[in-house]
Amino acid sequence: MSGSGWSDAEKAAMKERAEELRAEKGGKKKADALADLMAKVAEMPDEERVMAERLHSLVMEVAPQLEPRTWYGMPAWSLDGKVLCFFQPATKFESRYSTFGFQDVAALDDGQMWPASFALLSVGAKEEKEIAALVKRAVGDA
Repeated sequence: MSGSGWSDAEKAAMKERAEELRAEKGGKKKADALADLMAKVAEMPDEERVMAERLHSLVMEVAPQLEPRTWYGMPAWSLDGKVLCFFQPATKFESRYSTFGFQDVAALDDGQMWPASFALLSVGAKEEKEIAALVKRAVGDA
C-alpha cells in the first residue's frame, strides 16, 4: 500500500474507471463495451474466467435488456446506463473469493436489510439457479 491509503490495485481500478468514463463521453458503442468486457474476462486466470463467462451468459439469458460493460475494469451489466450487477474476480484486489454484487438500482429491497453482494468460489447448477433468480428480481422481473 502506498502513502495515499489506496493500494496499487485500487489505483489501477480507478484509472480503469476514468478511462471507461472518457470512452462513454466519446460515445462508445455497445459492441465496443461488450468487447471490453470479454477482453477483461479473457485476461482472468482460468477459474475466474470460467466463472465470468458463465455469469455473462447467465445474466444475458435471464435479463437480455441489460447492457454488458466494464466497471472499474470488472465485468458489469447495466440497466438504463446504470450498473445493476458486477463480477469482481478475487485476483482484482487479492481477495479470498470472487464476488457477484448488485448496485443500488437493483430491485432487491427486502425490509430494512438485504444482501447485495455474494461470495463466489465457483458457479455450479445451484449457484446458477440462485443467481438467475436474483438477477430477474433485480431487474423487476420476479
